[in-house]
Amino acid sequence: MEVKVLGPGCTKCLKLYEQVDQAIRQLGLDARLVKVDKLDEIMKLGVLATPALVIDGQVKVSGRLPSASELTSWLTTAAAAAAG
Repeated sequence: MEVKVLGPGCTKCLKLYEQVDQAIRQLGLDARLVKVDKLDEIMKLGVLATPALVIDGQVKVSGRLPSASELTSWLTTAAAAAAG
């Protein structure tokens, strides 16, 4: 599973990266976490507002920080899909 946190390095972008990293570790998931901070790469993914979260190519949230329950749900659903 590939998880990308998109953002130029703003406070919320860094916070999202920390939240995602912590959630992946707590859930014990086999995931590759990537930080994307180059605007051209962010635009290629169709994201206009950061921070944003992309899981296996799907934009899950853009322009806000997700709740812990949203994050856990998206990660466990993606992990189950990858395993199944």
